[in-house]
Amino acid sequence: MPLWEHYHRPSTVEQALDNLAHYAGRARILAGGTDLLLEMQQGRKPPVEALVDVTQIPELCQINEGDGFIYIGAGVTHTAITHSELLTQKATCLVESCGVIGGPQVRNVATLGGNVAHALPAGDGTLSLVALDAEAEVAGPTGRDWRPIGQLYAGPGKSALNHASELIVRFRVRPAAAGEGSAFKRIMRPQGVALPILGLGVWVRVANGVVDAARISLGPAGPRPLRAAQAEAYLVGKAF
Repeated sequence: MPLWEHYHRPSTVEQALDNLAHYAGRARILAGGTDLLLEMQQGRKPPVEALVDVTQIPELCQINEGDGFIYIGAGVTHTAITHSELLTQKATCLVESCGVIGGPQVRNVATLGGNVAHALPAGDGTLSLVALDAEAEVAGPTGRDWRPIGQLYAGPGKSALNHASELIVRFRVRPAAAGEGSAFKRIMRPQGVALPILGLGVWVRVANGVVDAARISLGPAGPRPLRAAQAEAYLVGKAF
């Protein structure tokens, strides 16, 4: 039995939404496919009538800065993120987290939007987006809107997106300013094959040698990426 019957490669977000609407829930968005195709092959996701490949939509594949934000297209690969000088300097934890996802072959095709849409609590790129207080631009039948990254998770492996009619276009984060920085670390089993035991994304702002603000994200530590609110509050006011 084929895993899909029709394959579409739209060149705009509007065309992709039209494709989804045409199949009324019987199509899925495809980017890198490193999660979706494997799950379909293993029988953990049912076959679909159509796949909508969004990798040819220019605005999904760009990294740029403007209006006080860094914008990262949902179709940007993890490899592209690790090679971005802008992100290395101004959103360091995202580069560090995307650099440890899978191996080079996976990073060359897997996308940041796919990492978020798959909604796994252990998603490394996701943890950094949470630490950076990111927002996602979601396109749907009624237009586009910006949503806090935490609102895209309904549970482990359960996205709050409507996959039948919505897609993530891009993310935005504030670039690191003076006194601000971020980092990502993970604890792995020695062989590095399975999902991480724990990933940790941290953003911090220091003023006059004292922690002025902090954001800490953890995963997998619950059904969704977790903000360590008590630890964040404890750090504020402490000497750096």
